[in-house]
Amino acid sequence: MKKLLISVLVALTVVATVFAGGASESQSASSQDSNTLTVWAWDPNFNIAALRAAEALYQQDHPDFSLNIVEYVYNDIQTMLITAAEAGNLSTLPDIFLMQDYQFHTYANRYPEVFTSLNDSGIDFSQFTAGKTADSNVNGNQYGVPFDNSTTIFAIRKDIVEEAGFTVEDFMDITWDQFIEQARVVKEKTKHPMITISGGSEIIIEILQSAGSGSPVVNGELNIADNEVLYKAFEIYKTMYDEGILVDYTDWNEYIASMNNGVTGGVIQGCWILASIEAAADQSGLWRIVNIPRLGDVEGATNYANIGGSSWVVSGNANTELAIDFLRSTFASSTELYDQVLAENSVIASYLPAADSELYGSQVEFYGGQSVYADIVEFAGNVPAIDYGNWYNEIRDALNVALTNIVQNGADIRSEMQAAEDTARFNIGL
Repeated sequence: MKKLLISVLVALTVVATVFAGGASESQSASSQDSNTLTVWAWDPNFNIAALRAAEALYQQDHPDFSLNIVEYVYNDIQTMLITAAEAGNLSTLPDIFLMQDYQFHTYANRYPEVFTSLNDSGIDFSQFTAGKTADSNVNGNQYGVPFDNSTTIFAIRKDIVEEAGFTVEDFMDITWDQFIEQARVVKEKTKHPMITISGGSEIIIEILQSAGSGSPVVNGELNIADNEVLYKAFEIYKTMYDEGILVDYTDWNEYIASMNNGVTGGVIQGCWILASIEAAADQSGLWRIVNIPRLGDVEGATNYANIGGSSWVVSGNANTELAIDFLRSTFASSTELYDQVLAENSVIASYLPAADSELYGSQVEFYGGQSVYADIVEFAGNVPAIDYGNWYNEIRDALNVALTNIVQNGADIRSEMQAAEDTARFNIGL
């Protein structure tokens, strides 16, 4: 009860701050207009751009329809969902919101009233990738309309690595040890860090998943303190951080600027980052895409992972009929829409029929004629599974604290792994 009270008080404080910052109450609740849907989402170059395209498509048959899109960072959306549920006041929710796939099980188990089941929506969920629908299927209820493919990529500045004497191919299908050796040369010869990231625990999670072993949950039990793959991931991160071949930004805008302003030699992130990379039109032809490094001393380790994908949710406060029809007519059925957002915003779909488009095999000028979409689809087919149970938030937060202590305070990795498991166990209530 004490933990619950603290979480509610923190959530209320953050929400008050958000509203004070300019988002009005009318923007934060479902629309009272029968032809308008309010949607919460983040990333104007990607998710919100796709919403605008979907709005225009739906307006072809529904000319009076409109979307009221309210941009929030995802952490604020989480906070407002928790606050509404804990207060028992769903009227503050929008009609539709975007949710990260890893967090459906956490929130839908705790706050099922926030979600509308889409089991009887008429949407054919067999037309989406199985992993995406599994993420948002909780206790037999399908709560999300899958959106983007979130396969992890390593995007590289071709000109920077060539200045250091490498080719892009030198970074394909390599181990983390090879990557670090080459990144040291890039840093020495060009003064550029090899990669920038935002939120260190994400790359830790990607290393765990790519290994095909080392899941933080095994058979329903936490697997953090004695997780040897996790230990290797922390060691890799610390080496890169200490040597300056990796820079971790706490501010998302600074992270994006590190790509657009030519600060970094590359970025390891979900493929949805392509839209932000392409925002720097003057860098056309300079970027290439390869797979990520693997753990060379872990049997079965791969060069593939997945991070950060999202799905659309109809809230418990929605104009349900209109919200479902909008999603069914756009993101759940329109290859025309996915062709448009692929071409304009690099949104790679998890809607299977969209992959039959000629666009997926096309050579993309921005990436020097590389068939990046076909390559990413190929990467996606090699991603191993990873298990977080219902505890993604608690595990991620505990790993973040451990990573901060390791790289900034010089803490012992083993001790921090034990502390991370203890913290996660306490926060989960095990």
